[in-house]
Amino acid sequence: MPIKSDCHLHSSHSGDSKTPMEDMILQGIAQGLTAMCFTEHNDFQYPASFDCPANTFLLNVDSYLYDLARLREKYKGQIRILFGVELGLQPEIMRENAIFAKSRPFDFIIASSHVCHGRDPYYPDFFEGRSKEEAFREYFTSILENIKKFSNYDVYGHLDYVVRYGPDKDKNYSYETYRDVIDEILNHLIDNGKGIELNTGGIQSGMREFHPCTAILKRYHELGGEIITIGSDAHDIGHIGDSFDRAADVLKECGFDYYTIFENRIPEFKKI
Repeated sequence: MPIKSDCHLHSSHSGDSKTPMEDMILQGIAQGLTAMCFTEHNDFQYPASFDCPANTFLLNVDSYLYDLARLREKYKGQIRILFGVELGLQPEIMRENAIFAKSRPFDFIIASSHVCHGRDPYYPDFFEGRSKEEAFREYFTSILENIKKFSNYDVYGHLDYVVRYGPDKDKNYSYETYRDVIDEILNHLIDNGKGIELNTGGIQSGMREFHPCTAILKRYHELGGEIITIGSDAHDIGHIGDSFDRAADVLKECGFDYYTIFENRIPEFKKI
């Protein structure tokens, strides 16, 4: 397996996972990974619903860090365990996120958009009463709003997350339809020294391609982007390192020779 670092993982410290961190680490070791970065969710003001109570995605950082530090020491010499977080961005919570990002010595911060103008595309009502194209464009535009207001992160995660939950997922979806706003996003990230991730989680949900799609990955490379991390977005042991061989092939197809991992917020480039 040419990619040996999984940099997007959620254990039971995230509100949407029940898997103990140690179980995930043991699975990573069994699969031959050399590094795992846990990126537990923190989404301030995530909208509460019947199946998602208020504060579901507020991270208990002290409990998380205690567990991680203990297991990092226990498995020292067998695998590298990194301390990350996935921060959900919204324009209204930039101050809270700025304080949070500085609150602990994170190795790696993924910025992502789970909530777009008060609604998560995970729920069907995000798409009701309008075309898929209108919904997708609102989501991409919200990313641009976020990155113009917040900068304390290392990569933007699952850039086209909205597609995973669209009426027909990535069927008939193309980068070209949203090229204007996506190019603006990519240029802003590159100009500000930020990367993107190749997130294999969409495949688990029945998508044909990764997040973001191959055309966006190629465009990122064409524009001069070099920082790209690889994450399975696993919430259980069954999806750790999922489709990483295919991910390596896609990266090579797009022109990348290296992928990236972060420690102490400093990128390290690894040969594919």
